[in-house]
Amino acid sequence: MKKHTTLLLALLTIAPVGIAAQAPSRAQAAGQERTAENDTVPEYWRSHHSVRVGGQVVEYDATVGSIILRDDQQKPTGKLYYTAYTRSGVQDLAHRPITFSYNGGPGSSSFWLHMGVMGPRRVSVPGTEHANPAPYTIVDNEATLLDKTDIVMIDPIGTGFSHPLGDTPGRDFWGIDEDARSITQFIQRFLSQHNRWNSPKYLLGESYGTTRSAVLSSMLQNANIDLNGVVLVSTVLDFRTISFGPGDDLPYVTNLPSYAAVAWYHKALPQQPAELEPFLKQVEAFAIGDYASALLAGSTLSQSARDGILDRLHQYTGLSRDYLDRADLRVSAPEFEKELMRSQGQVVGRLDARYQGPSGDLLAQYPSQDPQSSAISAAYAAAWNTYLRTELGYDGTREYVPSGNVQPWDWERRGGGSFFGAGSPNVAVDLARALETNPKLQVLLVTGLYDLATPYFAAVWTMDHLGVPADLRDNIQRADFEAGHMMYVREDVLPKWRETIGGFIDRTSGGM
Repeated sequence: MKKHTTLLLALLTIAPVGIAAQAPSRAQAAGQERTAENDTVPEYWRSHHSVRVGGQVVEYDATVGSIILRDDQQKPTGKLYYTAYTRSGVQDLAHRPITFSYNGGPGSSSFWLHMGVMGPRRVSVPGTEHANPAPYTIVDNEATLLDKTDIVMIDPIGTGFSHPLGDTPGRDFWGIDEDARSITQFIQRFLSQHNRWNSPKYLLGESYGTTRSAVLSSMLQNANIDLNGVVLVSTVLDFRTISFGPGDDLPYVTNLPSYAAVAWYHKALPQQPAELEPFLKQVEAFAIGDYASALLAGSTLSQSARDGILDRLHQYTGLSRDYLDRADLRVSAPEFEKELMRSQGQVVGRLDARYQGPSGDLLAQYPSQDPQSSAISAAYAAAWNTYLRTELGYDGTREYVPSGNVQPWDWERRGGGSFFGAGSPNVAVDLARALETNPKLQVLLVTGLYDLATPYFAAVWTMDHLGVPADLRDNIQRADFEAGHMMYVREDVLPKWRETIGGFIDRTSGGM
């Protein structure tokens, strides 16, 4: 009997934060301003900068700040920190888009997207190799969207500097709905404080951040905030598609095309196709056709049909017929990561399977590390802490938490089952509700073909099963990257990222 795996809850593995070097602050040189630290009032560290992007110099103001969250009795419950970048000198805010952005986890701060692609400065890391130890290089980010939209990087409660206040327990923020409610309140307060209610508004979340965006898009509409667009980066809305739960064949179907893409990249296929795209179309058709039918047949599948499926799985994944047979045609993502290059003593990455690293125990069923996370975490943590304390001028006493222990996380939904009870959560219904309520809402699905954490075909399958009318399905656009979960870590992808996301904002906002 095959032993199944359960979902790995933390969608991003993050290294501990390093101590930043104390260098002269660009923010101080530019006239940085801050408030005194007090846990019951907002704090701000403000500075002025410029960056060359899109062939022009963009002047902008940066604010590391916080907003106090309150309950229905106006009691302070949490202090949520953010970093905002706003273009200087803009008078017509009604035509200036604003994008609220965050990572996932749950429990991840926003410094990945921040230092990878969204902020005006980014950390430079090598291809698919392990980054050298410090010092790391921080460079201007020519792919930033600051010429098109203001950007607000959000650290949910329990991450970054954000934390509960007083006797408020963390569980008031740590759950699918609890988390989205706190971000809804934050966005409302931010719009009011900065006179941005009439600006075009966007959400851009990565990984569990896409889960958050689906719920948030519906909650914001209940608060009379219609969004112009939602950008879903490395998406998971229906957790069945990645959970590999006992007796559930769906995740094996939705993950198979990613296995094929990874095997193609590593030239591990018995007959290597020349081009990836037509190969993946073939595998996708097989996944939802003959393969899905074979899995649904269970023990009634004939031996001849089983042999045919084994042959095609071998051709599409590079795994041996014997391994696939012993796995009963069902290989989970962690098992694939461990098995593909086992004979070479290597494992492939979960977040980005182009990365590979030492396998460790060659007899183990699952990997003991994620080579991609191991390769870049220290660089991102050190670069962010240095940038935060020097260029942005933060000099508070709190240490930045890259990955918070936001447990137990409440996976239970309104009217639904719990994550470990009646079923895995599915927030696709929230996105469908948002589209039905606001038929002008546009959605951009951004996927990485080598992502084994949130596989691209699982996201596509979810979108194809939203149950919305055909005209609303046309509101969903898709952009595939030959990259992993965090496609922006490779500098050669940045021009396409800027063109894709920037074009989406231009089309849906009339932004300036």
